[in-house]
Amino acid sequence: TVGTSIMGLGGSLAERRGYSGSFFTGVLAVIVAAPCTAPFMGVALGFALTQPAGTGLAIFMALGFGMALPYLALSFAPALLKLLPRPGAWMERLKQFLAIPIYGWVLYLLWVLAQQASLTVVLLTLGLLLFLALGGTAYEALRAKTRPARPALARLGMLVALVAVMGVTVTFLPRGGGASAEASAYTETIPSVPFSETALSELRGEGRTVFVNFTAAWCITCLLNERVVFTDPRVTERLQAQNVVYMKGDWTNRDAEIARALERFGRPGVPLYVVYRPGEAPRVLPQVLTPDILLGAIEN
Repeated sequence: TVGTSIMGLGGSLAERRGYSGSFFTGVLAVIVAAPCTAPFMGVALGFALTQPAGTGLAIFMALGFGMALPYLALSFAPALLKLLPRPGAWMERLKQFLAIPIYGWVLYLLWVLAQQASLTVVLLTLGLLLFLALGGTAYEALRAKTRPARPALARLGMLVALVAVMGVTVTFLPRGGGASAEASAYTETIPSVPFSETALSELRGEGRTVFVNFTAAWCITCLLNERVVFTDPRVTERLQAQNVVYMKGDWTNRDAEIARALERFGRPGVPLYVVYRPGEAPRVLPQVLTPDILLGAIEN
């Protein structure tokens, strides 16, 4: 609702004739689709950013070709246009339905916030969300009025609500701190030690095999890997049988030492899984982890 004017600008550019209209149609499609596709493309983009220019460019070209493929198919087979749904009231209902998973995502982010800060901060955030909801309701009620002052008042009220939310957030949210013990409570079946370069060096000096898990409560891929891998009885038994040290670098609240370790391996963020075997160079495991991949790396 708030971004209608921006979408209108993009629509007017996309309606141009010739190649410029085709170009802006593609730009608009990518901008609209990017937030929805980001969770699925995150691994590919993270990999592309760590590769040489040629490999990275090839990955981005493949992503662009994938986004252009529906338009390409319709241009070669215009009869397929008959299969596309016509605009109508169903679009509004679909938009409202798709808001439900977004609300669910907000709940997940509140859980992440609870790992980073106190319940007081969570309650404050809920109050700010309520304030935003009231501002959005007022905006929707006033923006359609014919009097010139009312739409302007609606925009001003929404702006005040956004500024208030941002100001309180910057003032009260934590600037960092220790790792959260609750971020991955279900991994307690495998005892872990907090990551530190000193402890890692000492363990390697003792000839121990160390598995380092760089993770964060806000990282969906990390949580999914932990749910699949670290609850597998084979993994638990094998790590304990071979006396492997499980070291966890929790980046939920960010940490300078963990950031330096990620940078050393050319990674902009988590997840990052590294196996240190005695007398061998560190081995980086894939971002999408499985029990077999981990056990194979541990046993070489």
